[in-house]
Amino acid sequence: MPEWLGRMRNDWYAGRISRRHLDEAHDMAIKAAVLDQQLVGLDIISDGELRRDNDIDYLLARINGVEVRQRAKVDYFDYFDSAVSRPLPPSDGLGLVDDFRFVRRLTELPVKVSITGPFSLARRIDDTAYADHGDLVRALAGILAAEAGRLAEAGATLLQIDEPFLAGRPEEIELAVEAINTVTAGADVSWSLHVCYGNRYARPLWEGHYDFLFPLVKQTNVDLLALEFARTGDDDLKLLEQHGWDRGLGLGVIDVKSDQVESADLVAARIRRALRVVPPDRLVVNPDCGLRHVPLAVARAKLAAMVAGAAQVRAELTSSSANSAAPVSSDPAATSSATAPVSSDPAAVSSAAVPVSSNPVREPVRKPAGSGSSSRVSSGGAARDSAATGDGASATGKGADSTRNDGNSK
Repeated sequence: MPEWLGRMRNDWYAGRISRRHLDEAHDMAIKAAVLDQQLVGLDIISDGELRRDNDIDYLLARINGVEVRQRAKVDYFDYFDSAVSRPLPPSDGLGLVDDFRFVRRLTELPVKVSITGPFSLARRIDDTAYADHGDLVRALAGILAAEAGRLAEAGATLLQIDEPFLAGRPEEIELAVEAINTVTAGADVSWSLHVCYGNRYARPLWEGHYDFLFPLVKQTNVDLLALEFARTGDDDLKLLEQHGWDRGLGLGVIDVKSDQVESADLVAARIRRALRVVPPDRLVVNPDCGLRHVPLAVARAKLAAMVAGAAQVRAELTSSSANSAAPVSSDPAATSSATAPVSSDPAAVSSAAVPVSSNPVREPVRKPAGSGSSSRVSSGGAARDSAATGDGASATGKGADSTRNDGNSK
């Protein structure tokens, strides 16, 4: 998040500037973010979620029946005090369609929209309407499904559900999976799911491993799972192999909680390790989460390193493929260790993503729960998912995605 935009947002809450002035600033910031993403070489673009104070409030304040008790804030990144006192009625729209259309006009590259999931939204609501808290989660899921349908009708083909609070409530994974599938049923598009350990003020909210996701996450109707690996290490990669995850992986290769810029060689090494368990046509690289809390220049440099590292591996895979097609050599050094290309397509988190493959981004393939994948790490055109200044995945700014505004985690 650019410092100047954060200050303008605080000025608006303090009554020092008009809503029109703030909206114009958002438009300018997003135009710059899209340009940054294209210049750095991302394959999938987002708006960086620069219109959002945080991923929670942006949606809750637009949902009919959610009561925001106090809309004033000392700092824009603070949470609203939200409540629900009666069952939620249908909502007319959450504004994400307009956000998508604005970015769609700025680029010919694929555009991804991130939606904070119903499980995480429900954690920030004081609920006195539902005897079973799970019913609030289900009601929110239905509202988000309707918004996903509207996005699909507007032309969106890449949608991501962010569940930043799930790592703090691992015992409720079954409810979260049910709600996620309600949301994905709303639109026949390519879906990704991002789960991290939180990123509020560049600090994790929880620690642990992704064991809690498996095996139930295999029941989600998503095409790609975007996870945090750069900060935590790649030990959890074994879970994908152990549980037979056969869809796409959004591999977190950029630590968004550190201002230290990764080298392209380090990014490439992380990708190579992931290729031991995930084939390149199902691998996408992205930041661990959103880049909201790192300086703009650092965010750009990190995304550039991500793109360069993916390009290294793609070139190696392309060379390996060419060598494997040539006559068999008696030189052991000529033996190829890779069989498919890796793409730099950022389909995750946050939202910057780069496929490790050279294949163009695939059209969504809807598959039953437990099957399928949609992105890749191959030697073809990559789909990168990022915004130069925002959340989801951006070049400057978080299911990169790469700067997200979960309010809680990006």
